[in-house]
Amino acid sequence: MMLERCLPPWRRFGAMLIKEFKQLGRDRVLLAFILYAFTLDVFLAASGVSLSLSNAVTWVQDLDHSAASRELTRRFQAPYFNVNHHFDADREGQQALDSGAAMILLSIPEGFGRDLAQGRGAELALQVDTSNSVLGFLAVSHGEMIAARFGLDAALARQGGTARDAERLPGVSNAMRVWFNPNQNDSWFMGIAEMLNIATVFSVLLPAAALVREKERGTVEQLMVSPLSPFGILFPKVVAMSAVIVSGIAVTLFLVLIPVFDIPVKGSLLLFFAASLLYVFTTAGLGLFAATVSQNLAQAGMLSILILSPMLFLSGAWTPAEAMPAWLRWLMYASPLHYYLDIAFGILLKGQGARELAAPLLEMGGIGVLVLGLGLLLFRRQFG
Repeated sequence: MMLERCLPPWRRFGAMLIKEFKQLGRDRVLLAFILYAFTLDVFLAASGVSLSLSNAVTWVQDLDHSAASRELTRRFQAPYFNVNHHFDADREGQQALDSGAAMILLSIPEGFGRDLAQGRGAELALQVDTSNSVLGFLAVSHGEMIAARFGLDAALARQGGTARDAERLPGVSNAMRVWFNPNQNDSWFMGIAEMLNIATVFSVLLPAAALVREKERGTVEQLMVSPLSPFGILFPKVVAMSAVIVSGIAVTLFLVLIPVFDIPVKGSLLLFFAASLLYVFTTAGLGLFAATVSQNLAQAGMLSILILSPMLFLSGAWTPAEAMPAWLRWLMYASPLHYYLDIAFGILLKGQGARELAAPLLEMGGIGVLVLGLGLLLFRRQFG
């Protein structure tokens, strides 16, 4: 025992680090799950989830059967709309909307073309399934723009004008520039966001699982009577799990996001991985907290879900801070994932450097020091 106490701290740290890697290597199911999460799961999220309106199933009820109604129907086309059915009875269309067979019902009443040609108000109905509020809002917006443009073209045609005449009308010139994702490719956002979410999940679960397994097997008491301090027990676990998670992020970037989805890396990869390592350390403290107050792996898993759910939903990835109530916004600012999102998107898509990202880096680091300190304090009180 005296000889062990005389060992340099780095020798003790190295021995514990090797022990953590060996324990993780024996759990092949967990390793397979980590590999799946950082590869196939991110690929499915980036390729299968879209926040844009695409090929929305549209049913048309054309009771007018005029040139004007056919022209209006023709404008509801790909990539936003997919007109694949025409119906006459109101009940048929309502059943399709209720059952999900159609997302949009476009109803053109009898006399639509005649009223339009005579300069009277011509009405039509657009019914949209907004169960998915985002896609429903986009469908309504695109439908309104199509109807407004069609009405303007019809008014010009009635006055003997052309599309060139419309360009000569006074109006506001709207010069729009799309930055950082010019093609508005959903896979860039979804792929990066899913990678960060997976890193968050494992940053909490892996350290928690590593410590709880020690408690279940009774080896944590053996470690406490060894020459190791509480910090010497916990820190190698955090370092080992951080190395695994950062390696998973590297696999995602270099094997999935960059080669498959052509995601640009406009900033420094060294800065990105340094920020990722800081984030993993920050979030690992939450896992240690969950493991300290849990008696078994099931309890740690349930408590980790309780911690992860608000972190993921209040990160700002799905809802910006400005759209949240004031009290909920303050909770979001306490989530380290909120700052990590700004850092990751800033480096990868915007090319920002350490100077531009100094504020979120410092805020995330401050949360990490507080959380890790709290986890260490609880562990020391329980086993000290």
